[in-house]
Amino acid sequence: MICLMTDLAKTDLVNTDLVKTDLVKATDQLDALAALPATLEGSATLTGLHARVLDLLGLAVCAGDLPSGSVVRIEQLQERYDVSRSVVREAIRVLASMGLVASRRRVGIQVQPEARWNLYDPQVIRWRLASPARVAQLRSLTELRTAVEPEAARLAALRAPLADASELMGLAGKLWAAGQADDAETFLTLDIAFHRLVLSSSGNEMFAKLSTLVEAVLAGRTQYGLMPRRPHKEALQLHVDVASAIQRGHSDAAHDAMLRIMARAFEEMSSIWEQGSTADQVTR
Repeated sequence: MICLMTDLAKTDLVNTDLVKTDLVKATDQLDALAALPATLEGSATLTGLHARVLDLLGLAVCAGDLPSGSVVRIEQLQERYDVSRSVVREAIRVLASMGLVASRRRVGIQVQPEARWNLYDPQVIRWRLASPARVAQLRSLTELRTAVEPEAARLAALRAPLADASELMGLAGKLWAAGQADDAETFLTLDIAFHRLVLSSSGNEMFAKLSTLVEAVLAGRTQYGLMPRRPHKEALQLHVDVASAIQRGHSDAAHDAMLRIMARAFEEMSSIWEQGSTADQVTR
């Protein structure tokens, strides 16, 4: 059993209520995590047992099971997960690089406040999407998309190579076909490809790097039932409009069509956001 110490000045005091991990809850979170993209660009490359312990610890921090300010020792993690010291140390090293924890000599491993987390890290995004706070995470990601993607579409209309513009038209057509055929898996793959290409075609390398976030939010919406059963025809048409405007070099039209796509995304998820952010409210 992991023992967490919330008072750093009294490291020999143990709050066993904070440390007890619900195995059923952890399993459910890992199941949810498995349904999200596991190979997002920039994700940690640990495999096997190392990756599983990293996921368990990352989920525990992001879900609040290991709350901010709490302290845990490596020996306790070894016992809890029945793994070697080297496995735990490697997982802690990765978490520390993301800002989730910090090692304190003669104290232990301290969980850091959310303000210190690298919220753009693909793994942190995945863990937050698999936690009870997934609705808040989806909302934040969607707000970020709304700020960035319309401008990316505008720039793509001015800068996209002809090959990229033609590919966007092709993707828009395939998206329409997949939506009409109720092929959710193919639609998701194509939708991710479409939005990634808009970002990369903007000619702005910073925008292009945000493609990982777009992939995460689109996959998360699908996984947690925040997408309509069948894509609305207006949404399908708007993707065609974006691609067409980019191909024709109409920057304002590309911006406006993408902005309307973002507005539809907000509309489709708004009822969920109004209900709250518990897991039960966002699962099917």
